[in-house]
Amino acid sequence: MKFAVSLTMERFSPDMPMSKVKSNLLELAQMADEGGFETLWTAEHHTIECTISPNPLMTLTWLAQHTQQIRLGTSTLVAPYWSPIRLAGEAALCDHLTGGRLEFGIARGSYQYEFDRMAGGMQQQEGVAYLKELVPAVKKLWAEDYAHDGHYWKFPLAAGVPKPLQTPHPPIWVAARDPGTFDWAVGIGANILSTPLSAPAAEIAVLGEKFRKAAADHPEVPRPRLMMQRRTCIYDRPDEWEVAVRHAIDYGRAFENLFQNIGTVENGFPEAVPYESVKGKDNYNPESIRKNLMFGTPDEIIEKLEDYEAAGVDQYCLGLTFNLPFELQKKTIKLFVDEVMPHFAERDRAKAVAVGR
Repeated sequence: MKFAVSLTMERFSPDMPMSKVKSNLLELAQMADEGGFETLWTAEHHTIECTISPNPLMTLTWLAQHTQQIRLGTSTLVAPYWSPIRLAGEAALCDHLTGGRLEFGIARGSYQYEFDRMAGGMQQQEGVAYLKELVPAVKKLWAEDYAHDGHYWKFPLAAGVPKPLQTPHPPIWVAARDPGTFDWAVGIGANILSTPLSAPAAEIAVLGEKFRKAAADHPEVPRPRLMMQRRTCIYDRPDEWEVAVRHAIDYGRAFENLFQNIGTVENGFPEAVPYESVKGKDNYNPESIRKNLMFGTPDEIIEKLEDYEAAGVDQYCLGLTFNLPFELQKKTIKLFVDEVMPHFAERDRAKAVAVGR
């Protein structure tokens, strides 16, 4: 199992200057690069300060100039916001500007608040139809001249310019939770980005089974990779969990606002849905959050990661963007690099030696 980190510029107060937001992201990205993480993922979002990433391809191009090895992925581009020609060209150019380190992640989109402003008010669930038309068109534009006559886009014979640096194209990843999306994505040869959100550990196995079934149903394509992401915070002592849980709850209340479109957003800052309206939900129970999310000491994190490994996860991604204090974000990366990653590296070496005997 490899490891990745999800990072995005985030701002929860107008008192936080963008210069600091930018420098924080860069420092974390360089720590991840130097620490040996496989991939850095960053999302696309619009009009909200808590996720400042109107074009993740631009962010990744910038980060590529300040990192050496880490792969750079979009988690995720939002299909209904793009056109095939524009996306094919911009992603391919990003692949060149990052030295062939682009991982191309795409999704239907999630926040209804954004859809009301970026996609004419369409329901977010309809984004999957855009996704299924867009990705095959982009792949064809990456390969050769192509004319498209679809439901959402139509254009005469055109070239994707430039062509990607990676051949035949950057690895494609599709965000999925429902079986239909798993099946479609695996069928076109895409890898899977998924998350158990705040659900109990049993959800990890459920998502792993959806992936295994999709792979078994498509023997005609090589087995793709499965990435799972969970909010992550690592600390030295077990009694330090309260800070992480408090920030997860507050961030979740803002997420409910954007996802369900049930609150207000002022100057890009979403209000947190009143705790009274969500406290009955188990995923807002502090003890459930502490148990379900990737919160814990290094030893506790290692034990929790075994559930992901058992589910067939190829890459576990540390979700660090939930208004966690910057020093705690840095501490999480450092403890993961110093105490968690060596555990798995040593075990992998032992397995390799055993196989070689």
